[in-house]
Amino acid sequence: MPQQGFSTQKTASFRPLTHLPGRTFQKVTQNFINQARCYGALSVLSCVLLLSGTLAVSTAAHASTVIKAHAIAMHDQPKYGPDFDHFEYVSPNAPKGGSVKLYSIGTFDSLNGFVAKGNPADQLGLIYDTLTVSSADEPFTQYGLLAKTMEYPEDRSWIIYHLDPQARFHDGKPVTAEDVAYTFELLTEKGNPFYSFYYADIIDTQVLDPLSIKFTFKENASHETVLITGQLPVLPKHFWQDKDFENANLLPPLGSGPYKVSKVDPGRSISYERVKDYWGINRPTQKGSYNFDTIKVDYYRDDVVALEAFKAGEYDFRFERVSKLWATAYNSNALSDGRMIKREIPHNNPTGMQAYAFNLRNPLFQDATLRQAIGLAFDFEWTNKNLFYGAYKRTNSFFANSDLQSTGLPSESELKLLQPFREQLPDSVFTETYASPVSTDERNRKNLRSAQKLLRTAGYKVVSNQLISPQTGRPVEFEILLYDDSFERIANPFIQNLKKLGIQANIRKVDTSQYINRRRTFDFDMINHVFPQSLSPGNEQRDFWSSEAASTPGSRNIIGVSNPVVDALVSEVIEAKTRADLLTATHALDRVLLNMHYVIPQWYTNTHRVAYWDKFGQPAVSPIYDPGYQTGFMTWWVRPTP
Repeated sequence: MPQQGFSTQKTASFRPLTHLPGRTFQKVTQNFINQARCYGALSVLSCVLLLSGTLAVSTAAHASTVIKAHAIAMHDQPKYGPDFDHFEYVSPNAPKGGSVKLYSIGTFDSLNGFVAKGNPADQLGLIYDTLTVSSADEPFTQYGLLAKTMEYPEDRSWIIYHLDPQARFHDGKPVTAEDVAYTFELLTEKGNPFYSFYYADIIDTQVLDPLSIKFTFKENASHETVLITGQLPVLPKHFWQDKDFENANLLPPLGSGPYKVSKVDPGRSISYERVKDYWGINRPTQKGSYNFDTIKVDYYRDDVVALEAFKAGEYDFRFERVSKLWATAYNSNALSDGRMIKREIPHNNPTGMQAYAFNLRNPLFQDATLRQAIGLAFDFEWTNKNLFYGAYKRTNSFFANSDLQSTGLPSESELKLLQPFREQLPDSVFTETYASPVSTDERNRKNLRSAQKLLRTAGYKVVSNQLISPQTGRPVEFEILLYDDSFERIANPFIQNLKKLGIQANIRKVDTSQYINRRRTFDFDMINHVFPQSLSPGNEQRDFWSSEAASTPGSRNIIGVSNPVVDALVSEVIEAKTRADLLTATHALDRVLLNMHYVIPQWYTNTHRVAYWDKFGQPAVSPIYDPGYQTGFMTWWVRPTP
């Protein structure tokens, strides 16, 4: 079975959107810098040392306490203190060198992953540094990278980033506050709509000096805004100011990160080379990572072809999405004699929601009863047993595999959020524990009978074996848009069950580029989609669920949710000031989304399935929130030849 890849770490989402939907969200002792300094912009403030020198703060009339720090945690305190040398999950003296080959499916026609055009190449995030980076062994803590230190008040209403004077772009020019301000304006005005939704709480940027920039937030801004501003990838103003940023093309971009593009074979492969004089090589957050001299990504038309290429030694590391291939297709002499290694690595990431997603822009799907009935036709138990070799668990939450998911009936604190909207919500939100349908017989008869009863009650009739909509008087029929061959074997049994209800569903298979364009413009009836989540959901929820995003092409509200109740609950998530408040708000939001039947939940696993050739060295400790796919692999190295 394919399980779509998705980001589980907040920081991963702010690589170019190549990895958005994918690539991250992951996010406890804080020590702050033990030396207080006052900057010109804060000259009215007097600096004092508190807490035995471990916390530097400033106070002034009509101002809250100002904290100067090397890192910011969403809750509690950072794990690593101001003098830390490296993350625990790296080998700081890992050897640099060697080459690695990776793979991707489909094709690419752009090296600009920041705009909602084209099909960006894989791994473009390696080119760019961000103001701060997230650790992969904490729920959500940001440590300075381009920003050497940060200042922010206790109420988190603004933040000042002080850039590292050593930071350089690949052409040798310094990274400045002007570059940061330029990037923010560029991405929120001309970039993918995601950026404008994600950074909607920022109301002002101010360049204080060549190396200092201040972001000011609106009243009642999300508690995480002070962290997510640091995830901004910084682009060079001198490179982009005379170019058409919105044009997706193959212009090699300029960044400040550990790699740069070295060779492009359009649509077929892209190669990156390690920047030998990378300014951040010895920064604590980068030490021990990015050890390969070259990284090449080859493109294949489908997973079956790609797997055969892997077994032939054409590339080195593979993340397996398809359970059937994992169970049956890796047996070989290379696996038996240890030249190839196959591992399942447990992780603690929220798995989000993978699902068949309805497009509510199609009037057919405005009827929640029809959506619920269609969901009853999907037989997960049969699919898991016969197609997935029992590899998966059924998803029952948009925040699965985490304490963010709703369980049982609404708590007292949830009811305070939900009761004002009682007349606008299904009774099931208040009276039933949500659970995805379970098939208890080989042919899913019980669930199909329940679906038929729902449809009859709602006025649907079957005429000449076709279900007729009471709203339009026309047959109920729709398309499932796919680009991945491996999903056809999953969709076909679902389609056969729908036929038993008189519903005509067809598969529409398109190439990757067409699929991306049709998803951006919401030109589909139903797609298989992943809604990634992190341990600290926040501003990105606007892009998933808000009414404004529903009418914005390129947003991640692919369902077309435009519901004032959902808008209000998204605001509660974003404005949560404590972990307890956040849990209450996500539980309530999750409960509403599930009971509106916007999607047909599919499945998840809490392990990474990886295979690789035995050429790598690895740190002794793996990061618990990203052990095997993104952050984890970039801490590996090629073993030197004896």
